[in-house]
Amino acid sequence: MLVSQILKGKGDLVFTASPQETVAAAAALLLARRVGAMVIVDSSDKVVGILSERDIVRVVAERGAASLTEPISGCMSRDVVFANLHDSVGSLLELMTDRRIRHLPVMSDGRLAGIVSIGDLVKSKIAETEAEAEGLKAYISAG
Repeated sequence: MLVSQILKGKGDLVFTASPQETVAAAAALLLARRVGAMVIVDSSDKVVGILSERDIVRVVAERGAASLTEPISGCMSRDVVFANLHDSVGSLLELMTDRRIRHLPVMSDGRLAGIVSIGDLVKSKIAETEAEAEGLKAYISAG
């Protein structure tokens, strides 16, 4: 299965924020939207980072509660790893495991086309495996 197929099912909505927003505002948005990460874009909608719950926990643990009033730019991950529409689920699961990341913004023709989480990929892989098992059962039963 490809990323494009996953996005067809889940949609292409990506929550974004500007690097100037505060960490507290970002945390509130993550909670309200029930997501684990958001893509950080500059004023021209260029991706400049990604902010995850893990980034917020890390900055608060390192600098204390005062870090909540600081801008996102101070704790976001700047080395963003991207997926594209033609990437396979298997290759992205391997990439995410190797890099220890849980969210991948998806780019297409230089624009943000969606985002996939490790949960999206695992769900897709399970569905694919179950369909394959059912196909094998039907083949064996047809004998």
